[in-house]
Amino acid sequence: MDEILKEAIFRQVEREPFAQALKMTLIQLEDGFSAVEMPYDAEVMNNMFGRAHGGAIFSLIDEAFETVCQTVGSVTVALNVAVNYVASPEFGARLRAEAREVNSTRRTASYDIKVHDQDGVLIAVCQALAYRTGKPLPFL
Repeated sequence: MDEILKEAIFRQVEREPFAQALKMTLIQLEDGFSAVEMPYDAEVMNNMFGRAHGGAIFSLIDEAFETVCQTVGSVTVALNVAVNYVASPEFGARLRAEAREVNSTRRTASYDIKVHDQDGVLIAVCQALAYRTGKPLPFL
């Protein structure tokens, strides 16, 4: 991947209000791969049962999906995202979503995304499909 593109995506995540509100950090970015981390903050991420809200976990998945999709250098958007939640993280856990491209065509791409905690416990798995618009990234 072009270094200018890589730096631009890192910069956009640092500026993105939603990612910053959830304290997400883009850790690694390569062609077809992205890793994003986030602390599980029970003060703002719990559901009515006192456990991690699925929306918080989904948000981490979506950030990894969003960043890996843009490694092609053009605006790419979600078509479908299917998540299976397999465990609830412990309070104070550091969560990591890793997104890997598994197939791509000129217009679509499929991704496998997994969320683990800092001890390697699997929290969620996801299959996602993206559409490549062909439009240039506005932040380049």
